[in-house]
Parts: sequence; C-alpha cells; structure tokens
Amino acid sequence: MIEITINGDPHKIRADQNLVELLQDLKLDPTKVAVERNLEIVPKTTYQDVKIITGDRLEIVHFIGGGK
Repeated sequence: MIEITINGDPHKIRADQNLVELLQDLKLDPTKVAVERNLEIVPKTTYQDVKIITGDRLEIVHFIGGGK
C-alpha cells in the first residue's frame, strides 16, 4: 500500500496502479473526470501511462451532466 492525497484527503491505495485503475477503484469513469497530479493537468490520453506513486497529490473533478 502507498499513501497519496486525493482532493485534500489522505488515501491508501494499492501500489503499482496507473491512473485508470485508480479511477476505476474510486468508481469514477475516466472519460468523465479531469485530473491534476502534483499541480499539473494530466491529459486524458496519458491516464493509462501515468503510474501513481507515494506522495502524489491528485485533484479529481467529476463532470456531471444536466441542466435545463
């Protein structure tokens, strides 16, 4: 297990996960979120290649549809 921060809260996750796997574990659709990792926006095209490491600070914004 490794320790990271997601949206300001500490989390322990499995080691050796990529960003897609983490999002799936969090029950988030990778196509409907934006992710900032250590103050840098992560392009969606690289989610599969981004390995999460100890100390990473993630901000995840989930898009919700709707409106009038």
